[in-house]
Amino acid sequence: MRLRQATLTTFRDLGVIPEIADALETEGITTPFPIQEMALPLALSGQDLIGQARTGTGKTYAFGIAMLQSIGKPRKNRKKPRGLVVVPTRELAVQVSEDLVTAAGKLGSRVLTVYGGRAYEPQIEALKAGVDVIVGTPGRLLDLVKQKHLDLSQVTSLVLDEADRMLDLGFLPDIERIFKLIPEQRQTMLFSATMPGEIVGLSRKYLNRPTHVRAEHDSGEGETTPQVRQIVWRAHRMDKIEILARLLQAEGRGLTMVFCETKRACDMVSEQLDTRGFAVAAVHGDLGQGQREQALRAFRNGKIDVLVATDVAARGIDIDDVTHVVNYDCPTDDKTYVHRIGRTGRAGRTGISVTFVEWEELTRWKMINQMLGLDFAEPEETYSTSPHVYTELGIPEGTKGVLPHAARSRAGLSAERIEDLGETGRSRVRGRRRDEREEREERPARTPRQRRRTRGGKLTQEGAAPVETPEVEPVDSHSRPNEETPAIITTDEVAKAAEPRRRTRRAPAQDAPVTQDAPVEAREPEPVARPLADPVAQPVAESPAAPAVPEPSFLSTPPPPARREPERIIPPSPFTVIFQSPDLATDDDDIAPSAATERKQQRRQARGAGGNRRRAG
Repeated sequence: MRLRQATLTTFRDLGVIPEIADALETEGITTPFPIQEMALPLALSGQDLIGQARTGTGKTYAFGIAMLQSIGKPRKNRKKPRGLVVVPTRELAVQVSEDLVTAAGKLGSRVLTVYGGRAYEPQIEALKAGVDVIVGTPGRLLDLVKQKHLDLSQVTSLVLDEADRMLDLGFLPDIERIFKLIPEQRQTMLFSATMPGEIVGLSRKYLNRPTHVRAEHDSGEGETTPQVRQIVWRAHRMDKIEILARLLQAEGRGLTMVFCETKRACDMVSEQLDTRGFAVAAVHGDLGQGQREQALRAFRNGKIDVLVATDVAARGIDIDDVTHVVNYDCPTDDKTYVHRIGRTGRAGRTGISVTFVEWEELTRWKMINQMLGLDFAEPEETYSTSPHVYTELGIPEGTKGVLPHAARSRAGLSAERIEDLGETGRSRVRGRRRDEREEREERPARTPRQRRRTRGGKLTQEGAAPVETPEVEPVDSHSRPNEETPAIITTDEVAKAAEPRRRTRRAPAQDAPVTQDAPVEAREPEPVARPLADPVAQPVAESPAAPAVPEPSFLSTPPPPARREPERIIPPSPFTVIFQSPDLATDDDDIAPSAATERKQQRRQARGAGGNRRRAG
């Protein structure tokens, strides 16, 4: 059945008990929304409901108030839960439980939130102490039932929030198991912003003569929120980040949510915006639960103003002051589009949604446009330098893709404390590249190494202390070709190495005499044609006319060591040819028969030939 907006103005007129009405008035909630006016009288009477209303119109209080009032005040001897709310995501579970705690402030109902990613022990202790309402995800609920910590045999009221997602193929097996664990005599309520016809038909299997309540405005508009101004542009993949950076500098922009299709795209967009100076954080399934809640708290508290997320944050997340929603990637279907843009323009406020459609996504967008009855069948081709980008969004002229330093006033994600939840799953390090870059910047510079040049044990600069340097014994390449320099050098060997040596292995040319004081380059001997295997060196002949050489002192400069010639390598014979025949066999070739098989075939052929000759004779 389809109802219109009623004329009631207060919760007390709807039959809500004073404790709940006073708690709502304390929070400033005095006027019910249309879905609450239509659904509360039926829900308080105990009927099964299928509630459908736009995002941000108070569906949580529509079923929460009825559930809390039917359960009544808590009792000490009652520890098993009487109410159960099943939600698809962890973030939505936290938000629904907060709204129920607000409504049950003066009633005293005990509300427990159970979902994956947190430690089991606190949830088990709360179940042992006793609860009245449980809000949780299907996976953790079934885990606690399997461990025999949760008993659903006394549940009298069941709610499926975001029912179209809960009855989808992914959650349907878990939902069927939950229906088998609760009594058949119960009140069941389904609420969502989108309720396809096949989901409604499937839900009637689990509900008892339900009433379909759909709240609409008098204008009879579609499922999209009328307070949201929708903009659709056809943009290039490499230019979307530039358009987004300029959009985030529009006048009057508040909190902004950016939706991406994949987790990797979320990380890429958040890193790009962080390098451009924006206070941004990412939320997706690869992050730990503590990191996801840290990002949402920082977003609610205003420490960051840009939240990049996948569709995990597209349903049910209610955050005030969200003025812009950007579909960085085109939604997959019309339901996803409705839930995404429903994060802004909530509770009577206004907002702006911008959708980027790439060239290869035009067919998908035309299907969404047709299903929702929009007027954006042909999105306008848009670039970061297009004039209509500045005029439609109120961006000041001359704005670039980097946030000026004077406008960077947000505290950032690091200012929000991350809570230790005792996470059971793997957690991912957020911003690993940024942390490594900061660590490199904070690392002290390496001290330059002090090196001093010495010659003969003395520094080249005057007034500096001498540095001890190891002496190396010159090695004659022909006299000791395979001998290495010893590791320990005695004093006698050092003195012997300091004595000048004259080489008389080959007489110098007549036109180019070589003296002892000539430089090393001029005294370099030519290679001697002598077999390398001869280890005995020829004796050194002293010239009779050679002048007496003075005894070297300790500070005298020793001659440079002779260069050691490398050992000759005799190559193998060039006439040696190594050839390997290629393997020409293929998979179709038959296996060669053995010698025994060939002999048997020859015998058979011989016998056959003899028999033929006899028949012919």
